[in-house]
Amino acid sequence: MVVEPPPCRWVLPDPLAADEDGIVGIGADLAPGTLVAAYRRGLFPMHLDADARVLGWWSPDPRGVLPLDRLHVSRTLARSCRRFTTTVDTDFAGVIDACAAPRQGGGHWINPALRAAYVALHELGWAHSVEVHDDAGTLVGGLYGVAVGGLFAGESMFHRATDASKVAVVGVVERLRDDGRDGRDRLFDVQWCTPHLATLGVVEVPAAEYQRRLTVARDLALPPAFR
Repeated sequence: MVVEPPPCRWVLPDPLAADEDGIVGIGADLAPGTLVAAYRRGLFPMHLDADARVLGWWSPDPRGVLPLDRLHVSRTLARSCRRFTTTVDTDFAGVIDACAAPRQGGGHWINPALRAAYVALHELGWAHSVEVHDDAGTLVGGLYGVAVGGLFAGESMFHRATDASKVAVVGVVERLRDDGRDGRDRLFDVQWCTPHLATLGVVEVPAAEYQRRLTVARDLALPPAFR
């Protein structure tokens, strides 16, 4: 069940006023109400310093999104999807901790403050994890993000087996496509388009276009898997 948190006490910045790095503002906090209001507005947080004292709010232009009708599943990835099993919200802590583990190009930005904030958001029903397990039931990949209506804002992913993070992405798309008509207008936000994500069909859209799609998506019903 999704629990509405106390309202945000901050005036959040204009998501279309980002600098060249995608930063639109600095400050505020990571309270659940702040995070929910930020995602509804098209913003996401990351600290700007190693000591987690300066909190930045981001709205990249262009924005990376995965159109649900453009997911590309190669033959190799299709075999991996059959080999692994995906679940939702069975091990949120395990997924976010794996995403935060030091690795090449990894999620070193997921500091204790951010971890605590997203765990709290998960407990309120807003943040979700998709887990990927092998035949032995071992967690070998996954991702986590925030669901607001028909928006799924992906935050980070990891893999311990080939293709496991891609299988998690496929798992999100399948769940966003579920439930008939609304699936056409739901929005899978991945923040930035990387070469890794581009192989799955991720594209870049202007920030203004992202805002237009967000306005539609956030008012839709949650996909059944994230309710």
